Amino acid sequence: MEQGRKYTFSWNHIGDIADGRPNLGNTASVEAYRLMQFSCRDVMEQYLGTEKTDEVFYQAGKLAGKEFYNHVLTPTKDFNEFLRQLQLALLELGIGILRVEKTDLEHGELVWTVSEDIDCSGLPEMDFEICTYDEGFISSLLECFSGVPFQVKEVDCWCTGDRTCRFRAKAIK
Repeated sequence: MEQGRKYTFSWNHIGDIADGRPNLGNTASVEAYRLMQFSCRDVMEQYLGTEKTDEVFYQAGKLAGKEFYNHVLTPTKDFNEFLRQLQLALLELGIGILRVEKTDLEHGELVWTVSEDIDCSGLPEMDFEICTYDEGFISSLLECFSGVPFQVKEVDCWCTGDRTCRFRAKAIK
């Protein structure tokens, strides 16, 4: 553990779900997930401001993406296999339905959509995208697969009136 820190994330902190939740199992409601996410975000914004909170959520998404890649997906050099595994895992875990709109690996540009996104689908319309955590998550997944860092930006969101979240990814060279 790093000095001065009380908590450093490890995949082991997810715990033994079967042992700890013998009756409820590996499921929880989207409401419970959003209750935790948005109450944490609200308090963080009060203390840190919106811009810094967005940075924290992006970095948290990056950490989660790295851990997800290392513990849920099987490493592969084949992009189609990586994508197949990722789509299946996101679907099975109820995170969202991933679709590819554009893939230009030569130029390091991708456009992905996530429908029924656990973070925002069904929320009221606002004037801004909210899936900052997802941006970091996708960024890290792409970097883990390719070895190249990516900047990811959500360009459409349920909360801006779209019915799917759209993310543009660009390799950082």
